[in-house]
Amino acid sequence: MFDLDAAWQVSPQVSIRPERFGALLYHFGTRRLSFLKSPMLLSAVGSLAEQPTAREACLAAGVPEADMNAYRSALATLAAAQMICERSSP
Repeated sequence: MFDLDAAWQVSPQVSIRPERFGALLYHFGTRRLSFLKSPMLLSAVGSLAEQPTAREACLAAGVPEADMNAYRSALATLAAAQMICERSSP
């Protein structure tokens, strides 16, 4: 289960290329490619490092609370693909 209340960030080995449909994420270590099919998801992923939690990143991106489970699922998929990783507390 993905923890929305933990601190997350885009993996240092991942490059994000914005596209009209959302974005492409490329992991240089695993050589995997992931698609973000929503500009709102791109905004949430892009702000993970600046927000205290993944939930806060989603809310800052404008994700309605009613859609939070769908975004939790999308973030869980990105975490399983090593596109995002947990941040340690400073």
